[in-house]
Amino acid sequence: MKALWRDLRDHLRTDFRPDLYVATALWAALLLTVNYQIDFEDRYIDAHQGKLIWPVLYFCLYATAYYGSVWLWTHFHNRPDIWRNREFWLRSGTALVCYSVYAGFYAHSDWSRQLFDGQIYVFAYYCLHNLQSILTIVLPLYLFYRFVDPYRSNFYGMAPKRKGLVLYALLLTLMIPLITLASFQPDFLQSYPTYHDTNANEFFGVSEWVTALVYELCYGWDFVPTELLFRGFLVIGLSRVLGDGAVLPMVVWYCSIHFGRPLGEAISSLLGGYLLGVLALSTRSIWGGLLIHIGIAWGMEIAAFLQSE
Repeated sequence: MKALWRDLRDHLRTDFRPDLYVATALWAALLLTVNYQIDFEDRYIDAHQGKLIWPVLYFCLYATAYYGSVWLWTHFHNRPDIWRNREFWLRSGTALVCYSVYAGFYAHSDWSRQLFDGQIYVFAYYCLHNLQSILTIVLPLYLFYRFVDPYRSNFYGMAPKRKGLVLYALLLTLMIPLITLASFQPDFLQSYPTYHDTNANEFFGVSEWVTALVYELCYGWDFVPTELLFRGFLVIGLSRVLGDGAVLPMVVWYCSIHFGRPLGEAISSLLGGYLLGVLALSTRSIWGGLLIHIGIAWGMEIAAFLQSE
């Protein structure tokens, strides 16, 4: 834990301003209030599911959350030069386009109907929904890294590093009682487990635990591109432009991708995103974040499975 406090202390020394952090908290609170009061994402954005405007609406939501936070940071740190920096626009724009296309991607629905003549549509849909990030996030970021980024180093934190892994494992262990407590809440059980019984095991002639395991592996994979984009590309990559200021705007945008989840999960993503962002910046690696993120996700799945028995 000493390493965590040291990294947090060092980060706060250079980035913390009470007025900035209060203003950012109010900005995040406003976004949360608007979304959960009128059910903005589910009622308005997802009403256009499958249409070309769907990823455009997600882009508007994410750009509002991110650039609003960047404006606050540049205002309180007196850094108007950021808005004239070509690299900032190139990197932030690439991230926004990638994640908006990912959020509004629907081709996997057609693929699921075509696979095995649609006989396992539901199972294929769930799995391909999680795997489509290979095309929408990982591949574009790799192409950016390979052909555009002049500062290539470890693909935005994907290279394994041992630094901080014990700390991440400890943080994950501390989450177990919180996950257990959350699993008794009605809104939690409305969202988890994300796996649902399908006819896939009967189609393939295997036990249901096999198809459940395949789904959970696909579900776990989906957190890899999330960490790559938010903690890797937006923090490690953009730190060349924003320095320590890369963390705070990432956190608000990261919160906004949880708008379709229970309110408590969206709020907790602010703290979790901040800690993971600071640690990624310190270690120059996203592997610890992957350990926590996938561990928590599978932990919530297991807790929900146990509650449903």
